[in-house]
Amino acid sequence: MSATRKPVIIRKLTRDWCAGYAPGDLAGESTDEDLEMLDGQGKVLRVAWNQVKWVCYVREPGVGAGTGTDIVNPERLLRRRFSSRPRMTGLWLRITLVDGEELEGVAANDRSLVDGRGLLLTPPDTRSNTQRVFVPRSSIRELVVLAVIGTSPAAREQAGLQPELFERESTA
Repeated sequence: MSATRKPVIIRKLTRDWCAGYAPGDLAGESTDEDLEMLDGQGKVLRVAWNQVKWVCYVREPGVGAGTGTDIVNPERLLRRRFSSRPRMTGLWLRITLVDGEELEGVAANDRSLVDGRGLLLTPPDTRSNTQRVFVPRSSIRELVVLAVIGTSPAAREQAGLQPELFERESTA
């Protein structure tokens, strides 16, 4: 078990959910068939990956907006689509899950898209309880890349991220 644990809400494909603490890096190339998490009392729970719809990294596990426990939508993932083009860099994805539900998010533009157990997304509304969503590959039916969002060449040059390989020649 990992020493670094984050508060999560695990939504199962059966619509059931459980709250607790899970490893901060679920996207790694783990061969475990179960997700191990600690519940609120510190007991280890094992959930089979083929039962997991998504894992939401949250601010408060299982707590509603000042009214106690929200048993219907504890992750408070209300906006599942972006209303306009996201401002953060990465891949803007639309995922259709095996139960037909759709979710949009921004993922890192790196090998994590093809490697590992699933995808880590930044959801459309990061001000809600959910800060990140991990979607296991077993629950994805369809994945569409809507856009590649990056910084402009001028911004990269200004930040020194892309050095010039060849000196520019003047065309006088």
